[in-house]
Amino acid sequence: MINRRDLLVGGGAATAAYLAGSFVPLVAQNAPNYGAPSVVQVGFRRQQMGDMEIISLNDGVTRRPLAAEFVRNTPLDQVQALLRSQNLPTDYIDVPYTAFLIVMGNRRVLIDTGFADNGGPTTGRLVSNLNAAGYKVEDIDTVILSHFHGDHINGVRNKAGQLVFPNAKIMVPTVEYDFWMDDARMAAAPEAMKGAFANVRRVMAGLGSDRLVKFVPGTEIIRGVNNLKSVAAFGHTPGHTLFVAQSYRFKFAYLADLTNIPQLFARNPDMAVVFDMDAAAAREVRRKVFEMTVQENMTAGGFHFPFPAFGRMEKMGNGYEFKPVA
Repeated sequence: MINRRDLLVGGGAATAAYLAGSFVPLVAQNAPNYGAPSVVQVGFRRQQMGDMEIISLNDGVTRRPLAAEFVRNTPLDQVQALLRSQNLPTDYIDVPYTAFLIVMGNRRVLIDTGFADNGGPTTGRLVSNLNAAGYKVEDIDTVILSHFHGDHINGVRNKAGQLVFPNAKIMVPTVEYDFWMDDARMAAAPEAMKGAFANVRRVMAGLGSDRLVKFVPGTEIIRGVNNLKSVAAFGHTPGHTLFVAQSYRFKFAYLADLTNIPQLFARNPDMAVVFDMDAAAAREVRRKVFEMTVQENMTAGGFHFPFPAFGRMEKMGNGYEFKPVA
């Protein structure tokens, strides 16, 4: 169970800004200007897998200075060396945001939502990319949330408080919902974390039983021609949940925030990103899930993977490497 000390150790105020979705970490406020990140021009990609279609939908990207605390258990020079070995910048990192639409028969299931108009100028592109892929917000019948960090849930409502996907049921993991909606836990949280709790309440406010559907992680949540199962992957947050959709021999695994940046945390799964609320549990589940995707020959997609954000995980040394679809 995550307690007050865990929240403080897990990154303090900078982490709280991330959780609430502001993405302006305190360590970066007086940092050099590294310029704006490049936003992908065509922000959707389709992949047919048996009777289901997987569509990645990019919501944008943000750039943040690479500070020593970003990887909590590894010296900065070693983190920079790993980035340098992949011809990546070593003074900043670009963090992309990509949700996934799964089309199964007459079902249109969106997993995670991005920012809507609640983020910075290089985010909030999911709906326009959804339209470019041939769908409207009214077409989405189900929204599934992997966990309650701001970049995953803020797209449920716009700044005005309106639901972005007006016809969709909102499915949430019970463990995650119970943690963030616990008034006693919110009251006991450090001041820097209260904004994250308040943000969850902003998103969840007014969602009655006709709209909000809770599920137990580890269970099958959608049945039909193609099944969609949830996978408990606690650590990044108390109820962090992944999803596996299957059609015939094809399997797609949505890995959510199992790894923040695969060039770091897949290549070295023992690294701990500042945003993991229980770093030890996150490291353990990271290795297990990566191994599962390799052994079961799954197509894997991640919220923070480089666009098109899905492909294959392959073993590399003591870790894994992400190989995007061509």
